[in-house]
Amino acid sequence: MALVTMREMLKEARANKYAVGAFEFWSYDSAYAVCAAAKELGVPAILQVGPYEKEFMDGYENAVAMAKMASEHFDLPVAIHLDHAETYEEVVEALEAGFTSVMIDASAYDFEKNVELTKKVVEKAKEYGASVEAEIGKLAGNEGNISNDEDEQTDPAMAAEFVRQTGIDCLAVAIGTAHGFYTKPPKINIDRLKEIAAVVEIPLVLHGGSGTPEDKVAEACGNGIAKVNICTEFIAAYGAGYNGQNTEGFKYNVLSLFKEGRAHGSALAKKKMELFLTHKI
Repeated sequence: MALVTMREMLKEARANKYAVGAFEFWSYDSAYAVCAAAKELGVPAILQVGPYEKEFMDGYENAVAMAKMASEHFDLPVAIHLDHAETYEEVVEALEAGFTSVMIDASAYDFEKNVELTKKVVEKAKEYGASVEAEIGKLAGNEGNISNDEDEQTDPAMAAEFVRQTGIDCLAVAIGTAHGFYTKPPKINIDRLKEIAAVVEIPLVLHGGSGTPEDKVAEACGNGIAKVNICTEFIAAYGAGYNGQNTEGFKYNVLSLFKEGRAHGSALAKKKMELFLTHKI
């Protein structure tokens, strides 16, 4: 199956109170693990690429090729998404390579600059038929150093105005999650999410899904979140699979080492996808 955008799959997800899992991938093997889980559950998949994955795969073109291979192998609707691009040039490079979806993250700028850059990306993405994600609010850094300061979280009125001015397809919101594993228990602000969902009609996105309490993730999926990002836990599952094979008398061959990593990764992806379906209508 040809690669698709996130647009329709996320609209359907929000309307039916579930979320689509978006997993960072770095190889055909990791793309295969995600798509195998999605196929088993009968759901679409989103394969994401950030700076580390781009470097590991030696460019966006290779990432697109691997995503296409996985999509065609499983005859599954798959979106390939650029995660957390901070410049217009990064977005253009990914679109030209064949990405069907992009995220421009200008949340570090003030509101006006964020709108300006996001609108520019939306206009460019239209030329390629690609969907666009953007972000309002500040998510904690990649080592889980979270802040419970609600002033850093997404303001509902600002989010609604941002969506109105930019024409994006989905919006990433800050409600207390963080990138990476948490160093202390997070306080996930579901009340804030409900306020946002009441004034923003497009699908909402939860970044920092790794390690977030499952009950809070499930509740978020029932209140407007239509896409949940998983990176750290997925990579950790692969690592656990590899490391578990290094026992006395281990025979080094492709299947004995790498098959177990894929199995662990796919099992983690399936578990997350099932969680995201908890409140499906």
